[in-house]
Amino acid sequence: MAARIRSKLFVPCSRPALFAKALAGEADAISFDLEDSVPEDSKETARQALADILASDLLRASGKTIIVRLNAVDTPHFAADAAVLAGAPIDLVNLPKIDNAAAVRHAAAALDGHGVDAPLLLNIESAAGVAQATTIAGAHPRVAGLQVGLNDLFASMGIDRADPRHAHAALWSVRLASGAAGCLALDGAWPDLTDDEGFRAEAALARSLGYAGKSCIHPRQVPIANAVFDDGDRLAQARRLLAAAEGAAREGRGAFTLDGRMVDRPMIDQARALLAGERPA
Repeated sequence: MAARIRSKLFVPCSRPALFAKALAGEADAISFDLEDSVPEDSKETARQALADILASDLLRASGKTIIVRLNAVDTPHFAADAAVLAGAPIDLVNLPKIDNAAAVRHAAAALDGHGVDAPLLLNIESAAGVAQATTIAGAHPRVAGLQVGLNDLFASMGIDRADPRHAHAALWSVRLASGAAGCLALDGAWPDLTDDEGFRAEAALARSLGYAGKSCIHPRQVPIANAVFDDGDRLAQARRLLAAAEGAAREGRGAFTLDGRMVDRPMIDQARALLAGERPA
């Protein structure tokens, strides 16, 4: 898996002509999608297209984090989707519409039965999912991360996505759950391809809450996500902080000030994790 997932580009498996371009693009992760972007009558051909790309040298040479979003575990498509992944070189299995811990355990067992042992990225996109996000995140040792799905979440309850307070509330709840479980948190998609500023604003909100990156539904969104979630400035600051911490330690001080801010052990640990290529939970 790539060291970071600033941007995750959804690619419909029903459109294999897009595969090579996506793999050669700027996104840190490619999410091959068998779910919402694939019409019901195209599920089988989409699975075959996915099987073909998973077996190709193009996939292995891309260096990207490879994710596959399956159809939900309670759909008639799940078993066939899972079978395609047996032995495939993927980094994450994305499971949509996860509402409770039992669904996670059921899906993990079903994937095991097909020889699929990749870590799980779970979509939290319902009121029940948000309410039980902490339990869901800790439901199985294969859970690697949570991903917010604001479109489905808000539509199901008539919530206005245009108000950023609503997005903050949902993102905050899921981020707390990921933090408690020590797993990754990824932001979902922004639906309006003409609204770059809306995408940027929601990405910046997620970034401020400690999310690792944002989902994209078009390549034009990828450079925006990469810029918002870039850690260049933060890495430089982390190096300065650790250098100052070493000096303070030589002087017998556990806490010190840097740029007018008090620095203590949690901030030092966070800086070390960032430089080690990890995003602290």
